[in-house]
Amino acid sequence: MRKRKDSRWEGRYTVGHDPETGKSIIKNVLGKTQAEVKEKLKKAIEENVGIDYGKAKTCTVGSWLEIWMENYAKIKLRPSTFKTSQGFLKNHIKPQIGSVPLTELTSLDLQRFYKHLLDGGRVDRIEAKKKPKGLAPKTVRNIHQMIGSAYNLAREQKLVTRNPTQGCALPKVEHKEMKTLTADQLSAFFQEARDSGVYELYYLDLATGLRRGELLGLKWTDVDFDRRVVKVQRAISRQNGKVVEAPLKTKNAYCTLPLSADAISVLMHQRRKTGSSEWVFPSPSGGPMSPDSVLHMLQRVLKRAGLPRIRFHDLRHTCATMLCRRKISLRDIQLWLGHSTYQTTADIYTHLDYRDKMNTANAAADMVLNIMHKNT
Repeated sequence: MRKRKDSRWEGRYTVGHDPETGKSIIKNVLGKTQAEVKEKLKKAIEENVGIDYGKAKTCTVGSWLEIWMENYAKIKLRPSTFKTSQGFLKNHIKPQIGSVPLTELTSLDLQRFYKHLLDGGRVDRIEAKKKPKGLAPKTVRNIHQMIGSAYNLAREQKLVTRNPTQGCALPKVEHKEMKTLTADQLSAFFQEARDSGVYELYYLDLATGLRRGELLGLKWTDVDFDRRVVKVQRAISRQNGKVVEAPLKTKNAYCTLPLSADAISVLMHQRRKTGSSEWVFPSPSGGPMSPDSVLHMLQRVLKRAGLPRIRFHDLRHTCATMLCRRKISLRDIQLWLGHSTYQTTADIYTHLDYRDKMNTANAAADMVLNIMHKNT
C-alpha cells in the first residue's frame, strides 16, 4: 500500500503472470484512507483466489462465447434456439463487443451495446427492409441472457470474478395485441378448411392449442381412442433444410391431453385418410409434414375464406382466448398449453378483457370450446 500524489491511498496485488511475457499481472484498489484500502485489498484478494488471469487474458468476449456455444449451449439448447443464438453471436455480439477482453467487459459497455441494438442493430437484409431498424426489446433481452449464461460459466471456470450483466437496465417488453379468429371468422375458416381437405389438422389444433411442431409430431401410437387422450411427446422442425424430429420446447409440453368424442371422431376420419403412415398428419410421401408447408396451407385457407393473414401460432392464441372466455384459470391454461412457468401464461393473457375483447359467443366458438372441455 502507498499514498499517491493525489492524496488517495492505493493497494496493489498480483493476480497471475502473463503467459506471453512472464511478467506479473498487477491490479489495484483505491481509497481515501489507509484503513479503507486495507479492507478493499483484503476483499479483492479473497475474490481473486483461484482466478486464472493468465488464461483469461487470452480470451475475448467473442472467443469465450464461441467456447460456451460449442461446449454448453449446443448441448442444453433446442436446435432452433441454438441456431438463433449462433445468429446473435455472429451478427451482433462479435461485431460490437467481441474483441473486448473477457475480464474487461463492464456493465456500462453492455448498456451501450444494448442501446445500439435497440436504436439500429437490425442486420441489413432484404427481408428486413420493411421492419424497424432497431431490434425488439425481447431480442435484446435474449442476447443479454445469452451473455449472462456465458459469464456464469466463466466464473465457474475461475476466469472472471464478476458477471457484468448483473445490474444492467433492460428494455421492457411490450406485448403486441394478439391476432385471433372471432366466432364468425372461425365459422368461415372451418368451412374453407373442410373444402380444402385440411379440416382435421386445423380442427385438432384449435381444439388443443398445440404448437405447430407438436401437432405435426403426433403419431398414431400417441392417440388412445379408448381412453380418449393424446400424448404429446415430440415435435417436428426443419433443421439445415431437413424435416426432423426434435424435443419439445419445455418439459411441461410433454403431457397427455383429453379429447372429446367429437375430436375422436375427427381423428378416426383422419386415420382412414392416412393409410399405413405412422404420422397423424403425414406428408404426401408418408413421412412427417414440413412446418413450412402447413404455414403456407394456412395462408391459402385464410385467403380463400376472405380472412386476414395470421401466424400459425395465432391459432394457439385463439384456443387460449376461448379458454379465457370460459373463465378457465390461468394456472390450468398454463398446464394445458405447456408453458414452462405460470408467469409466461400471465404475461401473455392477463391483459385480456374477457367481456369486451373476446367476441366469441356464438355457435362456432361454442363448438370449439366444447371440443376442448367435454372431457376435462
